[in-house]
Amino acid sequence: MTILDKIEELLEEIKHLEASTPEEIEALRLKYLSKKGEINRLMADFRTVPPESKKQVGLKLNELKFQAQEKINFLKEKCQTLETQDDSLDLTRTPYPIELGTRHPLSIVKNEIIDIFSRMGFTLADGPEVEDDAHVFTKMNFAADHPARDMQDTFFIEISEQDVTRNILLRSHTSSVQARVMETTQPPIRVICPGRVFRNEAITARAHCFFHQVEGLYIDKDVSFTDLKQVLLTFARELFGPDTQIRLRPSYFPFTEPSAEMDISCHICGGKGCGFCKHTGWVEILGCGMVDPNVLELCGIDSKIYSGYAFGLGIERITNLKYHVADLRMFSENDVRFLKEFEAAN
Repeated sequence: MTILDKIEELLEEIKHLEASTPEEIEALRLKYLSKKGEINRLMADFRTVPPESKKQVGLKLNELKFQAQEKINFLKEKCQTLETQDDSLDLTRTPYPIELGTRHPLSIVKNEIIDIFSRMGFTLADGPEVEDDAHVFTKMNFAADHPARDMQDTFFIEISEQDVTRNILLRSHTSSVQARVMETTQPPIRVICPGRVFRNEAITARAHCFFHQVEGLYIDKDVSFTDLKQVLLTFARELFGPDTQIRLRPSYFPFTEPSAEMDISCHICGGKGCGFCKHTGWVEILGCGMVDPNVLELCGIDSKIYSGYAFGLGIERITNLKYHVADLRMFSENDVRFLKEFEAAN
């Protein structure tokens, strides 16, 4: 077989080349156009061609190389076109460029709070946001005429079932989860209850109709106020730093007795007094107290054998203390510019 016959055979072979993937196209390029490919081997044989035939063979070799390069380029463009068409038909793909999101500041703080209490032996408990009056108020020792039961404070929903009307409401605190846990679990109980709560309040920079809480409950034999104080001191120092001091002021809550509100030393001025702490050196962060015996009895726990403590704090309040967010509305407006400020905290 002469060199011209070999060229004609390769020309016919190249006309019928097919490939559907970049890998297959690259394999064809290596076979025909690489230094050790078919065309380069014919170029090497060109030296043995008689002088009178060199012009004819040279033209054919150039044609062969040109046809091979054109075919490879055509296959590449065809493959790229198919990939582009496939992309355009996938309507579920995320638009480009894909930006990585960040955790919401409330989620960052909530997870940090949960982690601290989990390391102290507390487990997570959850309950419904749409609750009944019994778990939100009655079992928490709220009097029948307590102001929290009024429509101006709580979102009530009246549902009529078989001519019996019962009050259903959006929970105003996560204490309802504590009631459900005490109903179904025998002491010792040590839980924290994070969740969203609702209050019938005007939305302003300092208040919102929904916000987030974390409440804690510990019930066992011989639980004392000293136990509560030590847990809260440990929590405050884990969250705000080892130099943080706390103070407890007498207060009142229907479900605890005695009750207290807890302040921490201002972590901005170190307790010396500044605009943030209103020049007192202290900032309130939570309410707490010993579980009222009435609450234990209403939930089926013998108050003569068991005692316990409870505490509750607002996640927005803690987030404000850590990140100095002036307007509570920013937490729920989903402004990505605001959320991007917390990228480093993730």
